Amino acid sequence: MRVIRVANAPVSFGVFELADAPPPLTADRMVRALADAGYAGIDLGPIGYLGTGADLVKRLDGLLLAGGWADLRYSDPVEFEKGLVALEATLDVFAAAPAAPEHLAPRPTLGCSGSPARFARPGGNAPGLAAADWPGYASRVQIAADRCRERGFEPAFHHHLGTYVETPEDVERLLELTDVQLCLDTGHLLLAGGDPVTALRDWSNRVGHVHIKDGDTAILGQALADGVDLRELMGRGGFAPLGEGELDLPGVVRVLDEIGYQGWVIIEQDTLPGRRSVERNIADQAANREKLRELGL
Repeated sequence: MRVIRVANAPVSFGVFELADAPPPLTADRMVRALADAGYAGIDLGPIGYLGTGADLVKRLDGLLLAGGWADLRYSDPVEFEKGLVALEATLDVFAAAPAAPEHLAPRPTLGCSGSPARFARPGGNAPGLAAADWPGYASRVQIAADRCRERGFEPAFHHHLGTYVETPEDVERLLELTDVQLCLDTGHLLLAGGDPVTALRDWSNRVGHVHIKDGDTAILGQALADGVDLRELMGRGGFAPLGEGELDLPGVVRVLDEIGYQGWVIIEQDTLPGRRSVERNIADQAANREKLRELGL
């Protein structure tokens, strides 16, 4: 059995949980385009976009559900408790997803709320956490992880630009204080000053989910100079098509093999609704899939 399968995500088409615009394409069209391009799975996107229950299974039509984003405000105890309702709703959708081998079961992706106006600490002003705030923050991450496990799903924490866990140092601290697995996102780590290839090796025993995206530090630099927010960085193409940014994609694939990674790799090319045509998004994701196929995935 092949131990790595490749998925994509609605965010590559401008459909994501924090967007305030209508989806630029129907779920049926997206699923059909990804299946035609040779993807084996898809991320959930906003709850309801792909449907729920029997409607979800019917819409996926052979694709598997790879994971889904659950955004929680770990820095705020009150808001965190409120957010657990949304986490449970995401897990409810997972419970009705098509059956899959254990290593391909959908992964709850524990997102870290932050401020989209503040990002890229190496050259910007992302918030970071005070030393005294880390224990409480980590304890709430652990609570969320345990809640997922109680429901039969193994979660993975997603470091992210513009949040409290952004840089390699932030990730190291979180891994020290929790037992949660990591969703290693190559693009977010690259633009936060990290080396995704080195990170995969160093954190190999904690990597449970992988998002593969490219990054363009020149676009990041101009975005920081212009004072725009994280969403605008996405809209400007800060996360480039695979092979057009600075990610060492062959190195990433090579190390995935070296460390014996099993599970999903999810290609993402975060963008905003309306910045690129639907046709271009479809073509980009087909080309991205081909890039990994050429490297043996």
